[in-house]
Amino acid sequence: MGTVQTRNELFTPERIAGMINKVKGHSTLAILTQQEPLAFNGNEVFNFTLDKDIDLVDESGAKSAGGATIEKVKMMPIKVEYSARFSDEMWFSGEEAQLNILKEFTEGYAKKLARGLDLMALHGVNPRTKEASELINSKSFDSVVSQTIVYDAEKVDDVLEDAIYLINGSNGISTGIALSPSAGRDLSKITVNGVRQYPEFRMGNHPDNLAGMKIDINETISAVGNTELYVGDFANAVKWGYAKNIGLQIHTAGDPDNSGRDLAGHNEILLRSETYVGWGILDSNSFARVIKSETP
Repeated sequence: MGTVQTRNELFTPERIAGMINKVKGHSTLAILTQQEPLAFNGNEVFNFTLDKDIDLVDESGAKSAGGATIEKVKMMPIKVEYSARFSDEMWFSGEEAQLNILKEFTEGYAKKLARGLDLMALHGVNPRTKEASELINSKSFDSVVSQTIVYDAEKVDDVLEDAIYLINGSNGISTGIALSPSAGRDLSKITVNGVRQYPEFRMGNHPDNLAGMKIDINETISAVGNTELYVGDFANAVKWGYAKNIGLQIHTAGDPDNSGRDLAGHNEILLRSETYVGWGILDSNSFARVIKSETP
């Protein structure tokens, strides 16, 4: 193998902003939740709960303890990457060709990053292998959220009501719903006296609101596991973020993707982008999952 020749760069803030905007457009988690800047050493988010109701005190009466529970959630950044090979003839044919390659690569990477964020945060898997990852599995919705309702394709709205009732019973609120495409389709089929109750879901449409709640339909919801819907306080009880710098590496020699194929020996270059992302579920009782069965 030849000597690895690498050029490291950082995407400009403008290009990063464009990439993150595309992530927000393709990731259910990013659409429904709040994003905050993520430090390289992680963020600590505190969930502060007063344990009791207020106390009525008579004149000269003794005051009793109320108490508070403070739970700390650590949002640790994890590194994700994507690499792609291109013909070096394309790369060295001129600046315009390089700009086009970078544009296509960054747009494609943004979509993969969005999909990967969902697969990691919802299901706790390595997006490429779809296998559970020890790094993140214990922080995923599928692992953390224990409140579940069994899915019924003919009564999706009733099942959703039951899931929301579970959350309300835990003193939580619901601000958003994440649905699989099949759940959206099943909603579109519900009729009362022959009248479709949710026509906005017909023909594969993706409405952004249901009963005053923000919603998103995405195949990542059911891509792994047995969950068809997630509902809960996406606005306040979960956060995600990314570290400011997104790197770009340009390799012209060696075998940086461990494919067994030397770049220089095959007239290729490799582009690689790496991103640090993280998320934290602040209150698992503020969410419920609607699952196809009790067991995956």
